[in-house]
Amino acid sequence: MDFLWFLSGLRNGFLDKLFLFITSLGEETAFMAIAIVVFWCISKKDGYYILSVGFLGTVFNQFLKLLVRIERPWVLDSSFKAVEEAIPEATGYSFPSGHTQNSVGTFGSLAYKTKRAWLKIIFVAICILVPFSRMYLGVHTPLDVFVSICVALLLIFYVKPLIDKIYDKEKYLYIFLSAMAVISILYLVFAYNPPFSTVEAYQQSGIKNGHTLLGALLGMLVATPVERHLVKFETSGKWYTQVFKCVVGLPLVLGILEGFKLVLDNLIPVPFLGRTIRYFLVVLFATLIYPISFKLFKRLEVFIENKRNKKEA
Repeated sequence: MDFLWFLSGLRNGFLDKLFLFITSLGEETAFMAIAIVVFWCISKKDGYYILSVGFLGTVFNQFLKLLVRIERPWVLDSSFKAVEEAIPEATGYSFPSGHTQNSVGTFGSLAYKTKRAWLKIIFVAICILVPFSRMYLGVHTPLDVFVSICVALLLIFYVKPLIDKIYDKEKYLYIFLSAMAVISILYLVFAYNPPFSTVEAYQQSGIKNGHTLLGALLGMLVATPVERHLVKFETSGKWYTQVFKCVVGLPLVLGILEGFKLVLDNLIPVPFLGRTIRYFLVVLFATLIYPISFKLFKRLEVFIENKRNKKEA
């Protein structure tokens, strides 16, 4: 807590806003957007890599939260105050840090993959700044972020060779995705029936995240064989085609995510089941349905390039 007290003495309006923005890079929406863009525009294999690091990291993170049950800093020390705007996103127990897990897992994977030095520097900087922001904002202790960094780094370096080995072997890829789905189900069993007392709100946060993972993994399981055998979209394209893919597609993904939230939460009485269905549909759309349109983008690209070549001739 001494370090958090030290950081709290440095707070001011500008730094608060700056680190609130930086910490948002560790949120679920940022992770999803980055993984989807990589899957659409850079490499489907790298998309599976980033998604796998994120899924496994989140399961382990949520399991530790309910197992260890360490309270947030302002609960550990009632005289300590976190930055108020950061508290709504600080759900669940404090240890380990979910934002740190997401950011280091995502941007660390990108840093590990890219060969461009300037991009490596940016990604590594984010891996440092997001964990620091969690402590500056007063929502996590150094131990919280340190353990999450260690877990994320282990996954970054060990999941990559695994994905490289199984990506082109469909049976093993499906087995891997199925295993992650089973792990998420086992985690949900644990979250619903922990062998010890927990704060109900924190337990509900863990259950919610478990349903998110399960829905997303089921979506991957359904979409992967269909995409591989029928859609087979290309990730390559001119820069303007790639930008168009994302400018059109990402708002659609967000619209489905938020739009179905209102519908499913009202129609389905079983708590969190609507969330599982919603994330299943989002992943199905992002990895299978929307990529069907990429062939149209490719035709448009060819048309534009032909026009350009005729003018130059």
